[in-house]
Amino acid sequence: MIDWERANELREEVGAEDFAEVFEMFLKEVEEVMVRLIAAPSEATMEDDLHFLKGSALSLGFAHFSKLCQVGETAAANGQAGDIDMDKIYQSYAASKTEFWASPENPAA
Repeated sequence: MIDWERANELREEVGAEDFAEVFEMFLKEVEEVMVRLIAAPSEATMEDDLHFLKGSALSLGFAHFSKLCQVGETAAANGQAGDIDMDKIYQSYAASKTEFWASPENPAA
């Protein structure tokens, strides 16, 4: 679910002291988009929103979440936004976040 190599790469790129702040910023931005997708999903912005989520997830190493966002982004690009399993995407994000915080490999710890 988590690409720990990527998470540690990011930690090295931004520095150990700044990693937790970068991670918190990531969560805030991702959760803003997720709330919008839950509260007012729009087929007009779905592709862009999922593209943003995919890129953010890749940056931090949330591999499974990123993959599901990619699948959704592709579906939205093909006019199939109604076929996207948003619950699965939300659940993957929540599980990824939980795994990240609980793991001894967490570079923010």
